[in-house]
Amino acid sequence: MLLLEKGADLDARTSRLEGWGGAGAYSDGKLTLSPDVGGQLTDYLPHEQVVALIREVDEKYRAFGAPDRVYGADERAVAQIARRAFAAELKLLPTVIRHVGTEHLADITRRIRRALDGRIQIKLNTPVRHIRVRDRRVIGVETADGKRYDGRFVIAAPGRSNAEWLMEQAARLGLARVHNPVDVGVRVEVPASVLEPLTTEVYEPKLIYYTREFDDKIRTFCFCPYGEVVTEQADEIITVNGHSYATRTTENTNFALLVSTQFTEPFNEPIRYGKYLASLANMLSGGVIVQRLGDLEAGRRSTPARIARGLVNPTLPSAVPGDLSYILPYRYLSGIREMLHALDRLAPGVASRHTLLYGVEVKFYSSRLKLTPQLETEIEGLFAIGDGAGITRGLVQASASGLIAAREIIKRLQGGRHE
Repeated sequence: MLLLEKGADLDARTSRLEGWGGAGAYSDGKLTLSPDVGGQLTDYLPHEQVVALIREVDEKYRAFGAPDRVYGADERAVAQIARRAFAAELKLLPTVIRHVGTEHLADITRRIRRALDGRIQIKLNTPVRHIRVRDRRVIGVETADGKRYDGRFVIAAPGRSNAEWLMEQAARLGLARVHNPVDVGVRVEVPASVLEPLTTEVYEPKLIYYTREFDDKIRTFCFCPYGEVVTEQADEIITVNGHSYATRTTENTNFALLVSTQFTEPFNEPIRYGKYLASLANMLSGGVIVQRLGDLEAGRRSTPARIARGLVNPTLPSAVPGDLSYILPYRYLSGIREMLHALDRLAPGVASRHTLLYGVEVKFYSSRLKLTPQLETEIEGLFAIGDGAGITRGLVQASASGLIAAREIIKRLQGGRHE
């Protein structure tokens, strides 16, 4: 077995998104243990089978060092939050989460790496240029340096930062694609005390809101209690994200608000659209823009002086004060403001004029291939898994998708029936 990794080994990485462990290695380390959150595997397999896979993946993470504590298991407390959310016109998705923490997740990734040493061949810093196919069957891959590797089976797991590469391969190979909604928005930062009643019980409240003016779907994503706002870079595009350490804390909590847009024909480049919006922020600021909610609502840009006298101390000091209205479409900003005020009814203080908004946050998993329940493409022997394939949105379901593909390949190698 050969594993080809585009980036460097974990301790030699210079990118948050590429290298051993992918985007997950330096993420907040949330293990989402509910089948209806973090991916679409229930579109391919029965609900109970996905539940069993999630349980198995969770056990493996715990074996490599994930903590025992989970959040969101107290059904009574979750039900109370859900009732309060409903009164604010928000829908809470009950979710059980095991929080690993950024620093501990890196340790787990190192242990997984050591466990594979000597068992499979690993080639780092080896980008794949093309997937090779003959007569609608996969025959191997060609890397950027022109080398060819033959194989009866290929699993494509490009990760979020290389989702566009997989779509290019799909177009070249004539594979059918289904476009997921584009997720674009901002990262919100408030004092941790404002959200503590929620994050203490569920850690990451998965909340959905539909705007009054446009009926757009907006969701919370990646809560980072007592965490930091960070940047990440892919293909020279700088976007914003967040993470929390298990042992090192700040006075703030941050989370993303993402607006989901399902484009219709003839538009078919959702990833390019997300990158374009992020590039506007980069052009205006050289990186990430930060703006106080009060300044946005007053129709003025934030300045260093206004940020400095605000009540929320930014955890991303490199963010440049500016005006997000020059970057995000009106309907996106209008919806984000609307949801912030809905959240304020659930957690007073969220819609304070001192609340900080960082832009732009984009999730590049906007397309997926037509796949079988075994996650095989229309090319025999070619499988596609994880966030980069557009079928998962988190560590646990991404890991579970790997199990699905691997077990199908093992079955075929052992002479099992091709289903």
